[in-house]
Amino acid sequence: MTSTTTLLTPTAATPMSSHWRDFYALTKPGVVRLVVFTGLCGLLAAPGTINPVLGFTAILCIALAAGGAAAFNQWYEAELDALMKRTAKRPIPAGRVSKNDARDFASVLCGASILTMGLAIGWLAAAILAVSIFYYVVVYTMWLKPRTPQNIVIGGGAGAFPPLIGWVAVSGDITLTPILLFAIIFFWTPPHFWALAMFVKGDYANAGVPMMPVIHGERATRHQILAYSLFMVPLAASPWYLGAAGAVYGVASLALTGFFAALAVPVGLRSSSEGDTMKPEKRLFAYSIVYLFALFGALVVDRVLQDFGVLV
Repeated sequence: MTSTTTLLTPTAATPMSSHWRDFYALTKPGVVRLVVFTGLCGLLAAPGTINPVLGFTAILCIALAAGGAAAFNQWYEAELDALMKRTAKRPIPAGRVSKNDARDFASVLCGASILTMGLAIGWLAAAILAVSIFYYVVVYTMWLKPRTPQNIVIGGGAGAFPPLIGWVAVSGDITLTPILLFAIIFFWTPPHFWALAMFVKGDYANAGVPMMPVIHGERATRHQILAYSLFMVPLAASPWYLGAAGAVYGVASLALTGFFAALAVPVGLRSSSEGDTMKPEKRLFAYSIVYLFALFGALVVDRVLQDFGVLV
């Protein structure tokens, strides 16, 4: 029996003692919080109204789907997670949850979220929710991530669906604004994730994951981070100058994204990170999370002010 198998299979020496906290950890709650928030912002910014109970149900379904997809990700990558310091203590590689239990848990969460969304909200929202799960689990996790350094570029679409789903839950259709919100998260993902990959690239290299810094090197990755960050400035403001949002969102988007780009400049222009703590990369990664919360929060504030007649 290999050491990896011992990590993943309960034996007399390694008893399986699953706890609810271990199953909760399978859902990647830190990631799900951001997913739920952007989905809620899409719902609140959409034209029209929704019954509060149905609105809560829609957001709950988004949360369950995101958690289920994350559990599927950890089920499929259990052996890979065991090879990386950053993920070795996750429930499956640490031997606290079996792979079969994780798979079944993920299946229940995803199935329940799609069915509930369809019956309570509508089948268009449910179909988009199902596509988002498939995109993350199959397209990104199983296909792209182990094969190409462009994995996070194409796979970024998986995390861009929540505001679109929230919007459709209220309006029942897809218009330009939710597509722009989808695009913002899609193009935000590469600089956000590559900033993280820069200071954990050793883990990815040891595990054989073809992340951009591992395959194309730090210099190329830095240039890509800077290019995406600069492109985010006009993209994030597009709902404003295209008339889909008001001045509050417009000013906030320019300020927030301008600072995002400013933090990306020292990352993009550095020639090497040898012997340092990679502080610019860590600052950019930390701010990128705050940035998305603040940007989508500004969109909701803008909508509320317009509804109360404060803005025209």
